Amino acid sequence: MSQYDKSGLMPSPIESPPDPELTCGIRFLTEFWEEKYLREYIRDGGSKIKFITGRPGSGKTHLLQLMAAAARRENYKTVLFSAKNIWMHDFREIYIEIFRQCNILECLEAVSRHVIQEMGFDFRDIPQGMRFIDYLSQNGSGDALTRREIREQLRHLFLDSPLLDNNFALACGMLTGSILGYPLLEEQNRELLLAWLEGDRSIKLSQLRAMDFYPARITKYNARHMLRSLAEVVRMGGYSGLFIAVDDLDILTSRSSLEQIHYTKMKREDTYESIRQLIDDIDSMRNILFAYSFDRELLDDENAGLKSYQALWMRIQNEILGEHFNRFADMVDLDRLAVQEYTPEVIVSISKTIAMLQKSSPALPLDKKAAEELLSRSRTGAVGVPQLIWNMMQEVKTDV
Repeated sequence: MSQYDKSGLMPSPIESPPDPELTCGIRFLTEFWEEKYLREYIRDGGSKIKFITGRPGSGKTHLLQLMAAAARRENYKTVLFSAKNIWMHDFREIYIEIFRQCNILECLEAVSRHVIQEMGFDFRDIPQGMRFIDYLSQNGSGDALTRREIREQLRHLFLDSPLLDNNFALACGMLTGSILGYPLLEEQNRELLLAWLEGDRSIKLSQLRAMDFYPARITKYNARHMLRSLAEVVRMGGYSGLFIAVDDLDILTSRSSLEQIHYTKMKREDTYESIRQLIDDIDSMRNILFAYSFDRELLDDENAGLKSYQALWMRIQNEILGEHFNRFADMVDLDRLAVQEYTPEVIVSISKTIAMLQKSSPALPLDKKAAEELLSRSRTGAVGVPQLIWNMMQEVKTDV
């Protein structure tokens, strides 16, 4: 018997970060994206949305993992989650998940070091655990003029930035000031500010008003604006930008009773509208690369898939056209990429790598004849080429 997981699909032979040897066949795409987007367009201030589709087992999740690993190498904050775990119809929920994975305090600590350097000091001279203002006072420099300079630096960095929501800027300015030691926040107030930034609905706005802070709650209507602010703070913290990967978007049309999230027609259309709004807003954002992946059923289903929501479909349908695979296209069809890039030699190479990595369950690599047979099967099969490689390797192992 073949050793599949419960879904019948190939268990990932790698954990994150993925083994670079398993980029055969898609290196054509990943290296291009790394150069043109991560090193150039996104880092230089652009933002982009990519959609990745293909049959089950075509390598969508693997591509997201490879790009996340590349993004980390290029000094991006990376966010990865499955649409099976996060409600996608409310962008506030998406923002909250992104915020939780970004560690904003780490970014604000980096901003505080920038402030220290701008004021002519070296943060490395400050003893571990000592706040900047205490260090200044110890050295006879913590006077009113110096405190005013700290406030001016914070105002310039946060409140004067056109890319930051005013309330987001105020909250980050207060938190950074507390890291520096001026103005110092009580721990309770610090936690309140972080909870508001995270979109926590349980906090009372009256508690924030007591701090002379008068924000509105973060909702699905302003969450994209808050994400733009978060991305800017990430950049201010020394990162190249944000890479956000959302897997399993095909959950929108799933009828499986095993899934913990089920979408009604209204919630599904709200999700499509949310993506449509993100597409329309993406040019106003900076330093963000989004990647959504889904089985091609979501593309082909005219009643419940992407084609069922015309306002969204009109924005992405032109990406499907063309005979040859276009590396600049925002809709990435891994089945089309497989036709172009997966030669018998590439398939043999992939199978050798998988065999090498499968230490707990050894499998034999494929020969050229088996690879040619696999390509013939792939033209009409229900799963992608990477999955077929795994399936055939299991068949070879069973026959031995």
